[in-house]
Amino acid sequence: MNVRDTRPDFAVLGGGLVGRLIAWRLAGDGHRVALYERGGPDGEQSAAWVAAAMLAPLAEAASAELLITELGAASLARWPQWLAELPEPVFFQQHGTLVVWHHADRAEAPLFERRVRANAPAELLDGGFVTLAGAQIDAAEPVLAGRFARGLMLPREGQLDNRQALRALAAGLAERGVALHWHASVDDANLPAAHFTIDCRGLGAKSALPALRGIRGEVARVHAPGIGLTRPVRLLHPRYPLYIAPKQDDLYVIGATEVEGEDMSPVSVRSALELLSAAFSVHPAFGEARILELNAQCRPTLPDHRPAVIWDGASTLAVNGLYRHGFMIAPEVAQAAVVFAQAALGGALGDADAFAAWRDAARWPTLLHHRNDARQPA
Repeated sequence: MNVRDTRPDFAVLGGGLVGRLIAWRLAGDGHRVALYERGGPDGEQSAAWVAAAMLAPLAEAASAELLITELGAASLARWPQWLAELPEPVFFQQHGTLVVWHHADRAEAPLFERRVRANAPAELLDGGFVTLAGAQIDAAEPVLAGRFARGLMLPREGQLDNRQALRALAAGLAERGVALHWHASVDDANLPAAHFTIDCRGLGAKSALPALRGIRGEVARVHAPGIGLTRPVRLLHPRYPLYIAPKQDDLYVIGATEVEGEDMSPVSVRSALELLSAAFSVHPAFGEARILELNAQCRPTLPDHRPAVIWDGASTLAVNGLYRHGFMIAPEVAQAAVVFAQAALGGALGDADAFAAWRDAARWPTLLHHRNDARQPA
């Protein structure tokens, strides 16, 4: 008597941004997929829920290495294609990033430019890094007319709405027939049955990845009618560099602090004052904005601050460590994980030599690790 195997091809543990993307892509390729998430379909317990979702690989090159900027550029190209496949609309724009600074902080501008030029690929810099002065700033962002003498325009960068994306992905998972297990805790000693498991639990995977740590970030969400910024604005400052990301319906996301540690307590008074006073210094009309939320979340981070796709040599893959770059790099990280997981399930990675050959031929070889590999994040 034949007993039908009811196990899904893939069990995805963790339904934050990258877990949803991986499950959605695998289901779109015709696989049977189950997703397990401790929170609900809105994604309110994930780091992605708090994110500003700026797609800014060039601006991030001021503090990120070449791998991150390249992943970000490739992901920025992929986002519009993937969003078009979702069953619900997601706010997306590619109007660039405006970088400004106050006169007292003018020394930060050449430092920012040197770091960006050192860490960004040449193709991103060519036509993607434009110096502005005076009336050029006024023309680029009229609401800031007369407020800043100089600035930088990074015209190819973009942003999207993080919460709309999470909801649309939840709808997309359902549309593609993924077995959805919301509000489901996963026991490491008794994992859900599947032919192959992909662990995307972020800090929830610390038992399997003890090198993971959390880096706290704090953001404000405010409603500010009448200002009318048309693109994300970054303010250079020696102590608390700031971004202001305008979303739909006069909503602005203002961030973000960066504090070592996994403190999930509410936003501190100091952080709130720094974020909001810096926004006020960009435009005084933020003084009349209404604070909708002050949020804190911890980003899962590996020692080298790089994302990692780690295979256990059998039937489990860990995808983690996206740090502060989640939305910016998630599509390429997710796609790398999908392609690898499909190859592993199909038996193409039978031993360490096969894995090494497969990795060397991959688009992003430095993302891929074997649990026994010296290149695995410590």
